[in-house]
Amino acid sequence: MLETSARLLRLLSLLQTPREWTGADLADRLDVNVRTVRRDIEKLRTLGYPVHATAGAAGYLLGAGAKLPPLLLEDDEAVAVAIGLRTAASGTVAGIEETSLRALAKLEQVLPARLRHRVSTLQSVTVTVPSGGPVVDPDVLTAVAAACRAHEQVRFDYAGHEGGSSVRRTEPHRLVHAGRRWYLIAWDLDRDDWRTFRVDRLRPRVPTGPRFTPRRPPDTDLAGYTARGISTGAYRYQGRFTLHVPVHVAAEKIAPTIGVLEAIDEHSCTLRAGSNSLDELALYVGLFGYRFEVHEPPELVERIRSLTALLAGSLPPSPPPS
Repeated sequence: MLETSARLLRLLSLLQTPREWTGADLADRLDVNVRTVRRDIEKLRTLGYPVHATAGAAGYLLGAGAKLPPLLLEDDEAVAVAIGLRTAASGTVAGIEETSLRALAKLEQVLPARLRHRVSTLQSVTVTVPSGGPVVDPDVLTAVAAACRAHEQVRFDYAGHEGGSSVRRTEPHRLVHAGRRWYLIAWDLDRDDWRTFRVDRLRPRVPTGPRFTPRRPPDTDLAGYTARGISTGAYRYQGRFTLHVPVHVAAEKIAPTIGVLEAIDEHSCTLRAGSNSLDELALYVGLFGYRFEVHEPPELVERIRSLTALLAGSLPPSPPPS
């Protein structure tokens, strides 16, 4: 049986998992009886940790409180958190670089030597190139995330890619992080449809609106839905191509934010990409250097035929065979 102090830490660690624990489950994990579990729960409450009792099954759940409980991490979890904090220090959320470094310093101070060595080895050989792109205000990000979780309507001023501004009324569903940008998937109440918004372009209005019943999401694969929306749906022309390379080879050059790849077989894949210019779309695909076929839109097929004839006609005559 664990000593009392060690048992309390173990109990706190169990309660941090997002589930309800019955007294019998906790007693089994801690190798004590249910009465001891009840006493330990009371000790945690005395220390300021809000352990809530759930009705019916005498279950327990750790709620939010004034104190942040000790965070007990497995080895891989600790390394992942350290790497994540280091990444956040140069990431796309404005204003958290310094706080991320402070949190990382605290974590590294208590890491066992074997884990500190793994983290420092990775850091010593890693150079981060600043993104240079738009950053997201962390207050905006957390406000939108809270509205998603609470199912509360959100109004915000939104700057479109053409430079215009509008006020949008939405039922926020999920935040998606893609490359250097954050996106909000939400039901647009005025347009009666799902929309994808760049979070760096929106400014929420307070307070939030009434609560709503969540709708069925537009797709079970929200990452794929977002990738399709930002790589093709927002443009005048949507191109579909067959690339004669395996999908994993194409993925080395084509990020999900600029094109959606789907495997056809082990030797070829489909690329869907968008642009407001047919010439740009043709040049974009051609510069990858892969053999490809263009299927749609019809205007693009004709434009590539014209460009092929124009380029072929620009070459000097071939020398006669010797």
